[in-house]
Amino acid sequence: MSLVGKTAPDFELEGYFDGQISRYKLSDYRKKWVLLLFYPLDFSFVCPTEVLNFSAAAEKFCGLNCQIFGISVDSVYVHKAWVDTKREDGGLGGSLNYPLLSDLNKGAARDYGILMEGEGVSLRGLFLISPEGLIMHATINSLSVGRSVAEAMRIMKAFQFVSSHEGQVCPADWEDGKDAMVANSDGVKEYLANH
Repeated sequence: MSLVGKTAPDFELEGYFDGQISRYKLSDYRKKWVLLLFYPLDFSFVCPTEVLNFSAAAEKFCGLNCQIFGISVDSVYVHKAWVDTKREDGGLGGSLNYPLLSDLNKGAARDYGILMEGEGVSLRGLFLISPEGLIMHATINSLSVGRSVAEAMRIMKAFQFVSSHEGQVCPADWEDGKDAMVANSDGVKEYLANH
């Protein structure tokens, strides 16, 4: 069952960021957009490419009032080791631009419906949460294919656009600066006639 359109399950998890271990509670981030990036494990295969690519874009997300959190079933101590390990040794190279949270008891992955019970890890789940705490978008991949930072950014900008432009919707492949449409039959006719 999809969580899209529902209130995001709250959590309070330990996380590692900027050399420190702290606690992070999702509900403390109301009034911000939040991007949850669930991934299976530190020191694995596709995961570092995703985590590093989202880190490279974290400043752009932050500039759009969006907080990113990476989440896996690893402990905060494994997160620290992974951050501190050189890239050529499979690590993240010493720094990351958002917190990595520890879902050691697997409660968050279970609550978001992405826990692979038999394997004890989560699927690759990406959840975009509105400032009001609603899940606006979810992408769930099996373990072998990573997610796209560009697509996550496009989706977030589209939801930000419609949340600030009442009565408008974003058509397929909408990008920032492109035409939206009015959400009625005349609006779709006008859009289709011009595109």
